[in-house]
Amino acid sequence: MADRSVARRRKPARLSCVDVMEDKKTPLQRPTTRAARLSAIEEMLLHHVITSQSQLSDMLSDEGIEVTQATLSRDLEEINATKTRLENGTVAYVLGYGQSATPKSAQQQMSRILSGLVTSVASARNLVVVHTPSGAAQYVASVMDRQSLDDVLGTIAGDDTVLIICKDDQSAAARAEWLLSIASSNSQQSGD
Repeated sequence: MADRSVARRRKPARLSCVDVMEDKKTPLQRPTTRAARLSAIEEMLLHHVITSQSQLSDMLSDEGIEVTQATLSRDLEEINATKTRLENGTVAYVLGYGQSATPKSAQQQMSRILSGLVTSVASARNLVVVHTPSGAAQYVASVMDRQSLDDVLGTIAGDDTVLIICKDDQSAAARAEWLLSIASSNSQQSGD
């Protein structure tokens, strides 16, 4: 009798999302946007030791992302990835997160990214809502997160919308204005 009661109390094993994905053999699907490609590259550099562009290109190809060596080289420069000697002596790509970039070049990079991806900005109370093309919101949020802005508590990104949580109402209004000016600066310089 005791054995039956123990058997009844057992809960079925839970499957993680990874188990379910492996079980169905369904590959992770990403949109074919530049922002999605940059996000995939950043993710791979964070989770794998990548020693060459050809290795990274093969990994991207396995994810269904085809890219030329020239584009991959530009993408690595865009996200400030550099080759660095790791503690174990291996030379591999790592994300720089702006450490080696000068403030002006970091500002120019952010301006270039935002001018191509921000479609509208609005603030309400201590929140700023940023709209982007489909698939670009997480990349825009990561760019904002890397800026370490004192008045920004955090960001939340969906598919085409970023919610920026600021410390107060005034900070949100100022941050919305700042974002609009940054996003507009490249288009004004190029004559758009």
